[in-house]
Amino acid sequence: MLGENLITAKNVLKHELIGLKTEVVKSKNKSLIGLKGKIVDETKNMLVIETSKGEKKVIKSQCTFKIFIPKGAVEVDGRLLVGRPEKRIKKTIRKKRV
Repeated sequence: MLGENLITAKNVLKHELIGLKTEVVKSKNKSLIGLKGKIVDETKNMLVIETSKGEKKVIKSQCTFKIFIPKGAVEVDGRLLVGRPEKRIKKTIRKKRV
């Protein structure tokens, strides 16, 4: 059925990130804040972002990303992205109860 594989704010961590546009909104490295571009590669600990000035490698665990999805954007703590992409897709995320 069409739309079953649509990326949403709830399931963005379970999807392939390569090809999505992103922006670094928080980072331990202040020079990375505001970095925008398209995700072109992903490793266990890094995202490679194609910017207007070339490719930049960004450490996932040190940043918070705004990832642009078909219906808007979602902020994702980079620590949730750490891990091999193929394993992250299978990993379950526990939500804190209030």
